[in-house]
Amino acid sequence: MARRKESGIDVVSRLPWPACIALGIAGYISVRYVLAWFLFALGGPVGQALGQQLRQGSSTAVAWLLLGMCWVAALISYMDSRRRSQLLDTQTNLNSLSAIDWREFEMLVGEAFRRQGYNVQETGLGGADGGVDLILRKDSAMTLVQCKQWRTKLVDVRVVREMYGLLGHHHADAVKIVAIGSYTDAAEQFVQGKPIELIHGSALLDMVRESQRTTASKHKPVKNTEAFSGFEPICPACGRSMVPRANRRSGKTFWGCSGYPACRSTRVA
Repeated sequence: MARRKESGIDVVSRLPWPACIALGIAGYISVRYVLAWFLFALGGPVGQALGQQLRQGSSTAVAWLLLGMCWVAALISYMDSRRRSQLLDTQTNLNSLSAIDWREFEMLVGEAFRRQGYNVQETGLGGADGGVDLILRKDSAMTLVQCKQWRTKLVDVRVVREMYGLLGHHHADAVKIVAIGSYTDAAEQFVQGKPIELIHGSALLDMVRESQRTTASKHKPVKNTEAFSGFEPICPACGRSMVPRANRRSGKTFWGCSGYPACRSTRVA
């Protein structure tokens, strides 16, 4: 499938939404004021004429257009961030991972790596990109990721070989292939001794659940945890482990599902 041609808003919206807002403000100031001063001061007769026109308000429309585009990109970035987070936090098993479409699957995998501390660049959401769906960066290392939303079909060695070839092409340090299902024996043998990690469905589900627990742990901690030590009940609604929490108003402790907000089941301590 041919890759859709991206607009400037598409490119900017890949940034975190606060960065989009800041970029818009910086762009507005630069076009509205700095550019006019620069042309007037250093541009010679022609530059001075252009700078004078900009000072008289010719740049206003362009500056406002740039600001508006960046703020639209900020809104898109914010909504995408919310969508990724919601996608990840509502997954419960391999069936739910199979039910979402391939774009959402790539977004979900990217969000799981993002919560592990990676800087994530999504490259495959607009179409094919040589097999690379995500580019991860962490501690100066770059990792290429391909996502395979195959539940019954095994990922064969051909796919792994292609990703290994792209390792040198992109000057990357490692490769990860993420699949809901599993891999052929030949694929498993090929990665031996190579910087390639094959992530199976069960490992992917563990990664998703760990990311969900990381999010849940960011809620207000319980002040008195001694009563909870050594005992972790199982959530009666979804089967996940429960974690100690505190009511923000009353301060009373209770057990809450580690899958929050996907599961809001609670239990009295």
